[in-house]
Amino acid sequence: MSGTQKQSMDITDLQVEGYERVAKAVDADSGLHAYISVHSTALGPALGGMRMWPYESEDAALTDVLRLSKGMTYKSAVAHTGLGGGKAVVIGAPKKIKSEALFLAMGRFIDAFDGKYITAEDVNIAVSDLEIVRRSTKYVTGLLAKDGGSGNPSPYTAYGVYLGVRAALGWKLGNDSVQGRSVAVQGVGAVGSELCRRLRKGGARVLVSDQKADRVQVLVDEIGVEAVDSEAIMGLDVDVLAPCALGAIVNDESIGKLRCQVIAGAANNVLHEQRHGRELRERGILYAPDYVINAGGIINVAGELGEGGYDQESALRRIERIPQALKEVWTIAEQEGIPASDAADHLAQKILSQAV
Repeated sequence: MSGTQKQSMDITDLQVEGYERVAKAVDADSGLHAYISVHSTALGPALGGMRMWPYESEDAALTDVLRLSKGMTYKSAVAHTGLGGGKAVVIGAPKKIKSEALFLAMGRFIDAFDGKYITAEDVNIAVSDLEIVRRSTKYVTGLLAKDGGSGNPSPYTAYGVYLGVRAALGWKLGNDSVQGRSVAVQGVGAVGSELCRRLRKGGARVLVSDQKADRVQVLVDEIGVEAVDSEAIMGLDVDVLAPCALGAIVNDESIGKLRCQVIAGAANNVLHEQRHGRELRERGILYAPDYVINAGGIINVAGELGEGGYDQESALRRIERIPQALKEVWTIAEQEGIPASDAADHLAQKILSQAV
């Protein structure tokens, strides 16, 4: 390990095999404790969101940022964004640690990557937070339109997931309409709630759970979703399970409870381990690989970095290719007799190898 100093911040580089740069920052003045992971810049600068979470340990935070950044590499590869994969995590409870000083320090940390990492919004990070970060570094996307950005990426992620759900229904059940279908949405934050609205508008029966009961109640009152206990949602007999919260929800404990025909949602790293993709295939459950179906947000903010600036119509057209990407993955899976999760990885690795 080697350390460098930047104002009051201590930045320490970590040697992690297979990753271009991983670093930890601790800033005593602001209380910042964060990691940035750049997995690959083979296709372009590493773009990935900043997440704030009260991790149980440093190891948990490091594991998360490594998994997420690798997922971003594969996501951008399959979505053909022309970008690499990176991620940032800030350790701590948002209500306790958020401050102007912390986000200014985070901006300095990002700036220390000299443009190889570009940040965006993720869990517990708002556009207003990114506006503060932008005061310390130019490597920020997803700002408001008045500031030259494309705004909150969540609606675009939700749009892509909705299209992916329809594609999965068509592939598995022969009809891509959500009319009369049942969808269990786990997690109704910014992305999950927008997905629910689209599903209900399309005529689906939508069952939802969230750790925050007020989020569920808003959707019950607004669009008539059905509230479900968080412990029960994984075992519901539904057409589609849409995980839209944190990852690793398909694991040894949950997989035996599944009664859905399709898993297609916005969460990253849905599978706890790669072998769980094989188990889904054995159970006849169609899986829409997370970084393929949830690429709408990254596709949208990537549009800010192209020549001529952001164009919403162009971004939407690229998001509307998500079903095509999913069908390519499922075709590979069928032809090679492998899980969809493995097929997605193979496709991403092929794209990355062609860039070398």
